[in-house]
Amino acid sequence: MPVREPLSRARILTAARAVADEHGLGGLTIRALAGRLDVKPMAVYHHLPNKEAILDGLVDEVFAEVELPGSDCPWEEAIRIRCHSMRAVLRRHPWVIGLLESRLNPGEQTLIHHDVMLGTLRAAGFSVVGAGHAYALLDSYVYGFALQEASLPFGPDDAADVAGEMMAAVSAASYPHLTEFAAQRVLRGDYDFGAEFDVGLDVVLAGLERFRLAS
Repeated sequence: MPVREPLSRARILTAARAVADEHGLGGLTIRALAGRLDVKPMAVYHHLPNKEAILDGLVDEVFAEVELPGSDCPWEEAIRIRCHSMRAVLRRHPWVIGLLESRLNPGEQTLIHHDVMLGTLRAAGFSVVGAGHAYALLDSYVYGFALQEASLPFGPDDAADVAGEMMAAVSAASYPHLTEFAAQRVLRGDYDFGAEFDVGLDVVLAGLERFRLAS
């Protein structure tokens, strides 16, 4: 008879992340989590006192997945590495987007992440205030892009088909610019909304460089 792995905080959080990945935050209940672990709900509370503690732990685990660059990396490259990694993590766990900056009890990985990011910006020459502005802008861009990407009703493989059905009901005379964009970009068959990420990140970094030099 196989020996069951002892219940632990780490095992509970791993199961909670799997439930959230499969069913979203709405499906992450103590009952569902206990069922996943094959334990009684009260057993969960011996390791994590409530659902808020579980959410705190999940946020910290997600921040731990994000790659942080080394201190010897040029600041723009460092920011680019982090932003690409954060976007990849949010694609794996889209349910966490609204939680990342919401916790009142941040864990160690969360604190490390924010400290490294602020340190990277300060080392690049941003003032304390400027580093805060830059960090807020970067997170707004990455989180916003990830949210929009997760909400799209199509992916790269079916963008043209879905857009074609939508545009069939749209009057070209009434919406000439939308029709033009659809015809020249989306309906060609090679459109990938995800490719917009690097274009936008280039614009953000170029703006931050001008801001850095002027501050």
